[in-house]
Amino acid sequence: MTDPMLTPSPALARIRALDLSLCRWLNRANRREVVGRFFALFSRLGDGVFWYTLMLVLPLVHGLGAVATSVHMALTGVVSLLIYKWLKANTSRPRPFMVSDSIIRRVPPLDEYSFPSGHTLHAVSFSVVLLSHQPEWFWIVVPFTALVAASRPVLGLHYPSDVLAGAVIGATVAWTSITLWPLLIG
Repeated sequence: MTDPMLTPSPALARIRALDLSLCRWLNRANRREVVGRFFALFSRLGDGVFWYTLMLVLPLVHGLGAVATSVHMALTGVVSLLIYKWLKANTSRPRPFMVSDSIIRRVPPLDEYSFPSGHTLHAVSFSVVLLSHQPEWFWIVVPFTALVAASRPVLGLHYPSDVLAGAVIGATVAWTSITLWPLLIG
């Protein structure tokens, strides 16, 4: 006998099926070696390499005043990491390549679970905070963030809903930090 609390409603089952179907469709691009390598590069840079390098470079490009921007980004990153770790541990959603044999995983995941996309969560939170201080970085960080987010389902590591949730959570953390930042710096 199936536990009714564990059985998804028909509407939720349809949403999950659509999410998996969209993930499969996006993941088909990964079958082309050049496309897979392209998105794997952006995924790897989105592991933190790009963002931490940018935090170090900002004061060199914009002067010592940009140290505050880098510190703001770093603090937002710590809060985002705590939220991300808590959600991963409490949702335990399996990754798409673990659920469907038709999804090809191009790169190894950084952890076991899928929800939310931490790459997207951090990319969005870092971008929003950076742009609140230095809007001239828009043309670099917005396309980069979009490519990092797109890389996750293309590489078979996340469902589109994981990416969407990561973006919403990242934006919420960033806007909250922007609101509180004046109180923190006094």
